[in-house]
Amino acid sequence: MRSSGRNNDSGRGNYRGAGGGTSQPKSGGKRDDKQQRAGRPRPEERRYDVGGTGGPGGKDERGGAKGGGPKGGGPKSTGSRGAAARGGAKGGPRTGAKSGPGAKGGPKGGPQRGRGQAPARPREYDAQVEERNRARHNKPQIKTPKTFGDQDGERLQKVLARAGMGSRRACEELIEQARVEVNGQIVMEQGVRVDPEKDEIKVDGLTVATQSYLFFALNKPAGVVSTMEDPDGRQCLGDYVTNRETRLFHVGRLDTETEGIILLTNHGELAHRLTHPRYGVKKTYLAAIQGPLPRDLGKQLKDGIQLEDGYARADHFRVVENTGKNYLVEVTLHEGRKHIVRRMLSEAGFPVDKLVRTSFGPIALGDQKSGWLRRMTNTEVGMLMREVEL
Repeated sequence: MRSSGRNNDSGRGNYRGAGGGTSQPKSGGKRDDKQQRAGRPRPEERRYDVGGTGGPGGKDERGGAKGGGPKGGGPKSTGSRGAAARGGAKGGPRTGAKSGPGAKGGPKGGPQRGRGQAPARPREYDAQVEERNRARHNKPQIKTPKTFGDQDGERLQKVLARAGMGSRRACEELIEQARVEVNGQIVMEQGVRVDPEKDEIKVDGLTVATQSYLFFALNKPAGVVSTMEDPDGRQCLGDYVTNRETRLFHVGRLDTETEGIILLTNHGELAHRLTHPRYGVKKTYLAAIQGPLPRDLGKQLKDGIQLEDGYARADHFRVVENTGKNYLVEVTLHEGRKHIVRRMLSEAGFPVDKLVRTSFGPIALGDQKSGWLRRMTNTEVGMLMREVEL
C-alpha cells in the first residue's frame, strides 16, 4: 500500500508546475525547452495581434478577437484566421502566416509571407484606389472632334440623287464620267462629302439646286391677277399653289389679260436677279395684231419706240403667221416695264388683240396647258442660275 502511495505522489509531482498548477507531460517539457533555446516562445505564451488599435488586449476594428495580453484571454482560432485573410495586423503585412500555436517562421514582428502569394495591401490604399476610380469615371465625357468619327456633310452621289439627277448608281456614273464639279473643281472620286447648303454643285456646267428650294412654272390663264393674294377676291396665282408647306412668290408680273409662262419659287436671290435690268433676262411674246404691216416695223421696234416713260427697244422681231389681215408676230425684249409690249405695238399703230408670253429666259412654255402648274427640272433650274450668274 505504501509503495503505491509513493508512486501516486511521484506521479502527481510530475504534473505540478512552479505556480501550483498543472504542467505538460515530460515529452511536452522537452519540446518547450527546445523552443526556448530556438528563440521562440512557448505556444501558451504567444500573443496574437489581429489588427488591434494599438495595445495588447485592444479589439480589432472589424470585430476580431482580442489580443493576447493580460485582458486578451488567449488566442482564438477564428480571429487569427480572419487576420490572416485580411493581410495581418495594422502594424505591417503578415501574408501567408498560419495562425495558431503551430505557426512556422521567424519571431513575431518580422514579415512572414507564404510561397506564391503576393503581399496584401492596406485598407487605406484600397480606399484611395477606389476613390480615384470613381473620380475618373465621374468626369464628363470628352467629345472628340468629328474628324475622328463621322465626317461633315453628305456623300456627293446621295445629294445628287436627292436633287433628282437620277438613282445613286446613275449619279456615281456621272461622277466617273467627270461631269460633276464642286466649287469649280471636277470630282472623279466616289464618296466625296459636300455641304448642300454651302457648296456649289454643277452637272455638265449647270448648277444643281441641292437646297430646299422649289421652282415652278405656271401657264397663267387670262383674267388671273399676278399676285399671291387678292383683297378683292379675284382669281390670283396663289389659287394654283395651295397646300404648299413653303411660301412661294412669283418672279415678275404678267398683265391680267396676258397669258403665258410665269415662274414661282422660294429662292429670293434668283427671283431678284431674274427681274433686275442688269442681267437682261429675255422674255418672248406672241402678239395677235391686225395688218397690213409695213416692212420696217421690226426695224422701228429694234431702234426704239418713244413712250411716256422713255425709249423701249425690242431685241428681236419676226412675223410668225399671216392670215389675211390677221398677223401673229413674235417680240423678244429684256425690259420688264408694265404693259411694255402692248404699249410699244400700240405706239407703232398696231394695237394688240391677244398676248401670250412663250418663254422666260431659257424656260419655254412648250405644250403646257393653260392653268397647269409644273415643277421645273434640275436642268432648267441650272440654266436659269447660269443666266443670272448664280
